Amino acid sequence: MQITLPIAKPPWTKLGRKLESMCRKALFEFELLDGVDKLAIALSGGKDSLTLLFLLKAILGQGFAKIPLTAIHVGGEFSCGAGVHTKFLQEICDTLEVDYIECTSTQKRETLACYSCSRERRKLIFDAAKERGIDTIAFGHHRDDSIQTLLLNLLHKAEFAANLPKITMVDYGVTIIRPLLYISEVAIKEFARHHGFVRTLCQCPIGQNSMRKKAETILQDIEEIFPNARENLAQASRQYGSKKALKK
Repeated sequence: MQITLPIAKPPWTKLGRKLESMCRKALFEFELLDGVDKLAIALSGGKDSLTLLFLLKAILGQGFAKIPLTAIHVGGEFSCGAGVHTKFLQEICDTLEVDYIECTSTQKRETLACYSCSRERRKLIFDAAKERGIDTIAFGHHRDDSIQTLLLNLLHKAEFAANLPKITMVDYGVTIIRPLLYISEVAIKEFARHHGFVRTLCQCPIGQNSMRKKAETILQDIEEIFPNARENLAQASRQYGSKKALKK
């Protein structure tokens, strides 16, 4: 039996048009594609990275340069991600005419930790991109990821700093961009549900009880008292934190 791939592409629903508009706003406002001739996407296979893949594929060549895309996936016995079969991701990329690269994490259950896993995953992605002459990589971090980061930095390090929309990783020789920073996780879930790929959830046994998960719980508690807290924190993070990304 042939399985129908969940490919999201225009013409969009009202929600799809809204998400594309917000992604375009981030690309333009933060100059995320300026000087970029090749672009990679960190593709975990979850709802966030797949949404990013579908939106960028629809946008590039339509108001922005038609930059070739390469998707980079990190698999392995234990690795933060959606636990999606790689053949599934390969077929999606083939249908979209996006190059697909797979890397393998060395993480083991007995030594698994968020910090070491994250560092290894990023290095694998960075190295794979640079081997192909790509120095700009798009990550699927959305508005709520950024707010969680803001709380973690504030409470752990007394720093008012959220996820930057664009940051050069000097030690690695690559630049990270985050085109989904204006988009909420709720909107991404609805978009993914409509197009049939919302089932993909993080399978990491450690990440389910991470500090980031606890920060999200704190946010939900705050919202019970201050209903606009999430959007206000997002606006504050962009106003006071993200301008550092625009410095040359």
